[in-house]
Amino acid sequence: MDNLNSVLRSVEDQVAAALRPAIPDNTTEPVQSLTPRALVVVFNPILDPPTGKRLLQAPEAAKWSQVDPLLAGYMADVAECSGGQVKYSIADRLTRDYFPVKEDGFAYTGASYLQALHTLQYHSPDYADYGPLLKDLDLLGHIARGDFDEVWFFGGPGFGFYESRMAGPGAFWCNAPPCPNTDASRKRFVMMGFSYERTVGEMLENLGHRAESMLEHRWRHAPDAQNLWKKFARHEATTPGQAEVGTMHWAPNSTHDYHWGNPAPVTTRADTWLNFPNLSGQPKSQGAAAWGGGDIRAHHKWWLERLPKVPGRTGGVANQWWRYVINPNDPEF
Repeated sequence: MDNLNSVLRSVEDQVAAALRPAIPDNTTEPVQSLTPRALVVVFNPILDPPTGKRLLQAPEAAKWSQVDPLLAGYMADVAECSGGQVKYSIADRLTRDYFPVKEDGFAYTGASYLQALHTLQYHSPDYADYGPLLKDLDLLGHIARGDFDEVWFFGGPGFGFYESRMAGPGAFWCNAPPCPNTDASRKRFVMMGFSYERTVGEMLENLGHRAESMLEHRWRHAPDAQNLWKKFARHEATTPGQAEVGTMHWAPNSTHDYHWGNPAPVTTRADTWLNFPNLSGQPKSQGAAAWGGGDIRAHHKWWLERLPKVPGRTGGVANQWWRYVINPNDPEF
């Protein structure tokens, strides 16, 4: 049934795209002010019920990040990289004292989770069952009432959250399969999965993968020769001599996944994207020093800063790509 529904949605999508009036390319279409409101849900399970001791109080968590600095750093970086166009706010913040249930019904106890932390042997399948989360938090109702626009889950290693996942009517791939049975929300929304074991750099990576999915979807009807998203994502390993900005995992000169620290120079047109839609600038010879020398946060900010964010429209797509990254209900989807 899910496969059939997917096929039907694809056909409906193609029909809608064919019927949608084309907006002529221009240089004047204004950028949108993007002010999404997030619900923050921190999963801080009780490890020992008699004492009420929680995970973030355990010695094992002593070297982990704190949620407040993670939130502040992430929102500041997004605002900076988007040229001030994306200004997140926190609509509400909740704490949950349980371990998320896995897709096969398994749930950690305090003792079994600490053992998994020590051995690095986490339960498989790892992914959380989103159904109980939606029900417990009444996410579909809150979204339908307009209480917030997206959800940010925070958990520890092995909690099983997708980096990003879309729900709602017509939800599509957002670095994860769309969440089923969520039409009651009345509109689409994204649930981000962050880890307080990690840093702002990993949070930006989650956003970057969300961006890759959303932009791939927005540009899906464009022939390859006119598909500017595919041009943006080029790197030396896949298109020798035609490197542009690359992807989250692949800098212009990477030779393997996560290889942001390769010092070897490559000819790239990454900096021309700072002048979008004018991409006529000359390529440069650049290596890792240009995008942070291997630092995850520096590379991801460098990448996000090059997403177009100016007025106008090119190839039928707004020159403000951030509106597609942030708003899954953009009418052009």
